[in-house]
Amino acid sequence: MTHHLPQLMTAIGFATPGGPEVLRPGQLPVPRPGPGQVLVRVAYAGVNRPDVVQRQGNYPPPPGASPIPGLEIAGEIVSLGADVDTALVGQEVCALVNGGGYAQYALAEAGHCLPVPDGLSLAEAAAIPETLFTVWHNVFERGWVSDGETILVHGGTSGIGTMAIALGQHFGVSVIVTCGSTEKCAAALALGANAAIDYKTQDYVEEVRRITEGRGVNMVLDMVAGAYVARNLQCLADDGRHVTIALQGGAKAEVNMGQVMVRRLTLTGSTLRPRSNEFKTLVAQEIAAHVWPLVEVGLLRPVMDRVFPLDQAAQAHARMESGEHIGKIVLEVG
Repeated sequence: MTHHLPQLMTAIGFATPGGPEVLRPGQLPVPRPGPGQVLVRVAYAGVNRPDVVQRQGNYPPPPGASPIPGLEIAGEIVSLGADVDTALVGQEVCALVNGGGYAQYALAEAGHCLPVPDGLSLAEAAAIPETLFTVWHNVFERGWVSDGETILVHGGTSGIGTMAIALGQHFGVSVIVTCGSTEKCAAALALGANAAIDYKTQDYVEEVRRITEGRGVNMVLDMVAGAYVARNLQCLADDGRHVTIALQGGAKAEVNMGQVMVRRLTLTGSTLRPRSNEFKTLVAQEIAAHVWPLVEVGLLRPVMDRVFPLDQAAQAHARMESGEHIGKIVLEVG
């Protein structure tokens, strides 16, 4: 069952890697869903740091994924591949996608879609999947965080940081964040962070010790890596967990493995995009069971920064790279 579909669509791409200005609209064929897939008429697409890194030439899409940037979308399902429930046609969903979000139509695995409930705008829906899947898996599954624990999150006003704050509030986790200004610290506290540290004027290791009265945190969610890793480990309590999800400070770190052994620390990390469809479907099922009920009743909402038209994707990337945003940047497509 399929809506009437055009042959071509507008999509944002780039011919060669570079700055935001390389992003240009163009015409491409509308994709056709394969087995287990749906085609979504995109209303909004989220903008994420991996999109920026891809545009810079440092994060190529995995084999078989669309080269068009964009890892999360919201819109209406208009066509189905084989083995997909026909009742999904016409349903408004948000979805985690492997690429292709900056376009009028995008493919998604049916198992990676979540229904958009009443009261959640499509712009907000598009701002949820990438950060929610990432934080849920890395904090609660890979980082084993449980009720009553304390975590340290770098980039407290980023999409990841604001989602970590929100989930911490709902699942009994104290969240300490680092931010790059007093204004951003104030914003993080207003959103519900238990403490906020200005890393430009304060030593976050010493501040974590002070805030936790010397106990340290149970987990660090690290988006920086590089020289931060050794300092992050100093913030951990014994049996603490360090989870890396990005490499903004560089891929290499020097670690005192003696401390790891004596204090029984765990170092791990993950990247979501290359994981199997089956794995991401399992994460979606966990989110549907444990988190989506909060979305349905209005208790969990993304923090929205700014919405740009699709043809201003370059400006959206420039804003993200400026570091001025608080929460999610979204492109309006439809």
